[in-house]
Amino acid sequence: MNRNYLTTAVVLAALSLSACDRQPTVVNVPPSAAGPAGPAGTQGNTGSTGNTGNTGSTGSTGEAGKAGDTTIVVVPPAASAASN
Repeated sequence: MNRNYLTTAVVLAALSLSACDRQPTVVNVPPSAAGPAGPAGTQGNTGSTGNTGNTGSTGSTGEAGKAGDTTIVVVPPAASAASN
């Protein structure tokens, strides 16, 4: 009979300790919605104009071309005969 009380006491102790290990449930409440937007404010002043940029430097001169070794002759086409 003492064994039954001891067994019951051990089981109840184990259950009570396991109940303490539970993590609390966290519920995130969404924030309330923002109200309607107010009227638009006045327009700001125009900003100042920026400075003009510097002129770029002149590029380097290219190399002189070399003389060709082939002569090309273009012959104009012969005049066509007049047709009646």
